[in-house]
Amino acid sequence: MLGAILLVAAVALAVTPFAARPFLRWALHGFDAVSAGSVVGSFFSALALFAVPVTALGAAAPFLVRLALPSVADAGKVAGRLYALSTAGSLAGTFVAALVAVPWAGTQRTLVGTAALVAVGAALLLGGAWLFAPVALAAVLAVPPPQIKSALYQTESAYQYIRVVSDGRGGRELELNEGVATHSAWRPEAVLTGRYWDLFLMLPPLLARPPRSMLVIGNAGGTIGRAYGRFYPRVEVDGVEIDPKLNEVARRWFGAGDNPRMRLIAADGRPYLELTKKRYDLIVVDAYRQPYVPFYLATSEFFRLAREHLRPGGAIALNVAATPRDRRLSQAIGTTLVTAFPQAWRWRALRFNDMVFALRDPVSRAELERRTTRAPGKVALLLPLFRRRLEPVRPSGKPLTDDRAPVEWLTDRMILEQVRRGGSYDEPALPTVPK
Repeated sequence: MLGAILLVAAVALAVTPFAARPFLRWALHGFDAVSAGSVVGSFFSALALFAVPVTALGAAAPFLVRLALPSVADAGKVAGRLYALSTAGSLAGTFVAALVAVPWAGTQRTLVGTAALVAVGAALLLGGAWLFAPVALAAVLAVPPPQIKSALYQTESAYQYIRVVSDGRGGRELELNEGVATHSAWRPEAVLTGRYWDLFLMLPPLLARPPRSMLVIGNAGGTIGRAYGRFYPRVEVDGVEIDPKLNEVARRWFGAGDNPRMRLIAADGRPYLELTKKRYDLIVVDAYRQPYVPFYLATSEFFRLAREHLRPGGAIALNVAATPRDRRLSQAIGTTLVTAFPQAWRWRALRFNDMVFALRDPVSRAELERRTTRAPGKVALLLPLFRRRLEPVRPSGKPLTDDRAPVEWLTDRMILEQVRRGGSYDEPALPTVPK
């Protein structure tokens, strides 16, 4: 009986990465439409993928205790030893899978390899022809991973699943993990995108003097830095990205080398800022796993650290997710910014993205609008939108801190409320969209 249970677990585990393909497609369609039925359905479908192997492996434990039990008097000792061994195996499996197997072999082959190892135990118990079961499962390792979506390039890094896809117009887009959001965009003839990255091109005119340096935390494919190379060629850009593989992708697929003054740095944003002695005129934070904000990049402590690394007259700006009727997340981040800066501003330029920014020195709205007239070239197309949608952040509620920063809770409420209300989820392009 135990051998049969382990064999079921092994087969179900081996099938999981292949059965995941239609489920993940369903999930993608659900997120694209933000339909409550599809999203909830895809959530339970994802649970179903692992329900069989996890249940079967869980059912094996009582059998193992019974088989290893010489007498009832030894029940506690035997169960304790088996569960201690199980805990040690869980710890080893967690670290080996995350740090070795997945980066080296990928998710599909890690699951299939694990299934083959479980099948070895089943075969030893069942004997006979079942001894070939591990060999059959091991042969599945030769099957190449399927593509969830057609891609120009795809790979798994130690942090995430990376995919470069065509935009259908000769350009490229960077998708991570589920592919719900685009993290970078590239077009051969243009650096403007008509999307939120263009908003950061309005920052240099807002400063009292032209900036000399900028730090981008969450550089991804380097879309912002590439555009700065065109419109602000004197600005030195340090693009910090936690995933080294994304720096390779940025150079190969997204023209990061087009801006000779952009330096790509593989590091976590906040520790980098803690360790560096460099000071910047601009700090841009775009390090999000859409639509979630890493909490430690949205707290009072982080903003005070950022202020220490700004030159006099410098500014910090953040891309923050929003919905047409819910700006609670950007309001909370703006409120927190005010704990480190004299004032904060929110530019509601898009339906689903706010740019929240603060200058190291106070400045009036009239002065900001006057400074924007220095915007170069097509960046000036954003002026009417800036003047119409800019608003000061009036602090409300408690600021976010390293001790308490419920950004996930705020984001989840925002998403669920948007799903409940329904409506259109299209994002109109900015005036800077390439023709």
